[in-house]
Amino acid sequence: MQMSNRITGFQCSPIRRLVPFSRLAEEKGIHVIHLNIGQPDIKTPREAIEAIRGYDKDIIEYGISEGEVFLRRSLVGYYKKYGLSVNEEDILITTGGSEAIQFVLMTLCDPFDEFIIPEPFYTNVSTFANIAMVTLRPVTSSSDDNFVLPSIDAFEKCINKKTMGILLCSPNNPTGHVYTREELRALLELCRRHDIFLVVDEVYREFCYDGKHFTSVLSFPEYQDRVICIDSFSKRFSMCGARVGAIVSRNRDVIDSAMKLAQARLCPPAVEQVAAAAALTAPDEYVENVRAEYERRRNVLIHHMQRIPGVRCSLPKGAFYFVVDLPVDDAEKFAIFMLRDFTYDGCTVMIAPAEGFYVTPGLGHNQARIAYVLKESELIKAAKCLEEGLKAYRRDVMKV
Repeated sequence: MQMSNRITGFQCSPIRRLVPFSRLAEEKGIHVIHLNIGQPDIKTPREAIEAIRGYDKDIIEYGISEGEVFLRRSLVGYYKKYGLSVNEEDILITTGGSEAIQFVLMTLCDPFDEFIIPEPFYTNVSTFANIAMVTLRPVTSSSDDNFVLPSIDAFEKCINKKTMGILLCSPNNPTGHVYTREELRALLELCRRHDIFLVVDEVYREFCYDGKHFTSVLSFPEYQDRVICIDSFSKRFSMCGARVGAIVSRNRDVIDSAMKLAQARLCPPAVEQVAAAAALTAPDEYVENVRAEYERRRNVLIHHMQRIPGVRCSLPKGAFYFVVDLPVDDAEKFAIFMLRDFTYDGCTVMIAPAEGFYVTPGLGHNQARIAYVLKESELIKAAKCLEEGLKAYRRDVMKV
């Protein structure tokens, strides 16, 4: 039977579509080091785990569509610690940051409207846009200049009568770039001139390195009518499976309109909201220790990757990813080779080919996104395995 044209046009996730190859490798007893996915190995705050263990209701009932009051009030306090003034009415709890992005696109856009996005970007945004029938209009950042924000002129050239907004991620997945206050202000002024929205995914806000400070889009109250923040508990508190996120905006029309979608999906997860609120009670040292751990892991992996002949990668400023240029003809072919045909000292490495992180055809063909969420010993082992795998691939497949 024929599937819909809509679903036929969707791409499989470059982060997950090679999983069958990794499973086959693991079934052979090969240790697969997963650099393809941002699944931290750091423990969830014990406060969150204990809240789940102590959940004592006899019935897990439907909650309210906008998210439980106790969680939204807890988030108000969380943002206040960062000097950000929002009310509980400005927060809509979602089933992860992914649902938040999808809700925003469907709230702001009619079919075939457009959103401008710097590429490379978090690959699943393509699927969210396809579901909402929104066209992504890319402005390209480059590894040549460490993926800095493209010029304001480049953004402005993309604006037309169908443009509804600009979507950023800061700190950035997949490049690790952190947008400055000056860059955000320039984009906000552009949005004001053209009467469009600026949507910023800030789920990695705590993870900035080398003494860099994070600037939230919520820190510009003079532009509050066109600002939307996407947030999530997944990475901050190592709670990826809990699926608790949020839309934060002081624009009442945005929140009230998104509520129609929230009501249609009934409510976000009930027990997980209890865990999320509890995570916010964890001591400040929890997040600071996690940030410091990721900075150490970044330094170790970048050091070893930069020593591999033909590999090019820059030092990411935040999040826990970077994009690497590989000396291969096709990063996906190389990724499959590593999983299906190669081992080194009983190990192999899984990477995420980067072509699916771009809209522009042909870009990212020899790039991969790397996540440094594993212990330093695993990252060192992964770098050595990649080095040996590149030698074998270039010799046996590329014949060079």
